[in-house]
Amino acid sequence: MNQPANPPHEEPGEQERRLRPRPIARPSVDPALAATFGRPRGVEGSFDRLREPDRAGHRNGATGAPPTPESLAQAFGRPPGAEGVVLQRPLDDNGSRPESEPDAPLWSSPDDPWRDPGAGAVLGGPAVAPDDDGNEDTERPRGALLSLPEVLFGRRVKPTALALLAAIALLVGTAGGVVGWALANAGDELTGELNLAEAQANKERPAGSIAGIAQRVAPAVVSIEVKSGQAGGVGSGVVIDPQGYVLTNNHVVAQAAREDNAEITAVFTDGTRARARIVGTDPKTDLAVIKVNVANPVVIEIGKSSELAAGDTVIAVGSPFGLENTVTEGIVSALNRPVTAPGENGDPAVTYDAIQTDAAINPGNSGGALVDSTGALVGINSMIRTVGDGEGGSIGLGFAIPVDQAMRISEALIRDGEVKHADLGVNASSVSANTSEGAQIQNVVDNGPAARAGIAEGDVITRVGDRQVRNAAELTVAVREHDVGDVVPIRLVRNGRALTVDVTLGSD
Repeated sequence: MNQPANPPHEEPGEQERRLRPRPIARPSVDPALAATFGRPRGVEGSFDRLREPDRAGHRNGATGAPPTPESLAQAFGRPPGAEGVVLQRPLDDNGSRPESEPDAPLWSSPDDPWRDPGAGAVLGGPAVAPDDDGNEDTERPRGALLSLPEVLFGRRVKPTALALLAAIALLVGTAGGVVGWALANAGDELTGELNLAEAQANKERPAGSIAGIAQRVAPAVVSIEVKSGQAGGVGSGVVIDPQGYVLTNNHVVAQAAREDNAEITAVFTDGTRARARIVGTDPKTDLAVIKVNVANPVVIEIGKSSELAAGDTVIAVGSPFGLENTVTEGIVSALNRPVTAPGENGDPAVTYDAIQTDAAINPGNSGGALVDSTGALVGINSMIRTVGDGEGGSIGLGFAIPVDQAMRISEALIRDGEVKHADLGVNASSVSANTSEGAQIQNVVDNGPAARAGIAEGDVITRVGDRQVRNAAELTVAVREHDVGDVVPIRLVRNGRALTVDVTLGSD
């Protein structure tokens, strides 16, 4: 049937104005998106194929669940002989499952307050029915008991492995017994011959031992030999500077200081001998500095005597009676002990604030090192107290010059060749022997510091600054603790009345 040229209700030219269907546009797919969201390689159709099992029962290579553990299978599996029994009720002739009568509720009465009338489920009876004879106490079958390998190792172990383990243990025990028997019978009796030459001495000493400290300190302590014609003497010294400066006692080198032809030789622990010259001396504190020309000498570590306390361990290193590298050990018996001794050949009296120690110090230790438990220098051994006439030995009363004072004086001697001490300008003596009542003024130097402050003969000085004065020696060391020009308050007693005067200290 022919169609009219123009469909009804359409004006001519309307068909040409209609939009025609657009062509199908298939843009290119981004390879990255295709790799992320596309089908896996080798899958052309639906993803359901991954759910289809293969011939081996696996789903296209997907790994199934692991086998059920034996313990869970035994606890929750079917009992023996019930492999074909199903838990659901069998179907009837019509193909449907018969409805069973609901179990009676466990509550005793409808008025039970714990019963929930609106509950959708009720509690049933026990899952295991009693025996036919009504005896509920019938013993149930027990599972397999754990074997020894399961108890010891937590899993089954092959008997061959246990046998091998037992054989190895037996072999190790036998070998140990044989070795022990051989070692026990290798030596001879106590009276037999013992070859000590095969032993290697390798003594391990704890950190901070006396031996370890002595090994570190001894190279920095020298023996000082003084010769003048046929006479001479021996003392000790300590290297305090890498340029070869050695700190010692003045009385060790006093003979060489008086005589031009005297020779001083420093002997080191390795046998090195070096000529020495005097840099400076301080007879009032019994200190001196000499210098040797030795390349790279071992320098002792300088400690702080102000940090010492009574009872601290100290070690004395020196050459008593010419016995080089002698080490003795003791403790600090007392601190700030004023001591005085007559000077050498007309020199002024020696007075200083000493460290008292019971470490054995003998003639020849003078100028040697007194070090603490770390090996640091805390004093210069200088004097001993003896009993009897003549040259005595140590009785446990040794005195050392504190290193704080000794280093201050040695620096002045190296720098200036001499040292100046603060002076009060008086001569004093102890009030009475073996007492601590103070220092009594015997005479006052005209126009001296004490005279200008109004101190007179007969006054008893009991304190200088913050330090108590018990005797004449302590008055000297108390004044020398200050510098020349310091203004120091001095307390004194005059005719039974206490006074305090300010004194500007002078120089000696």
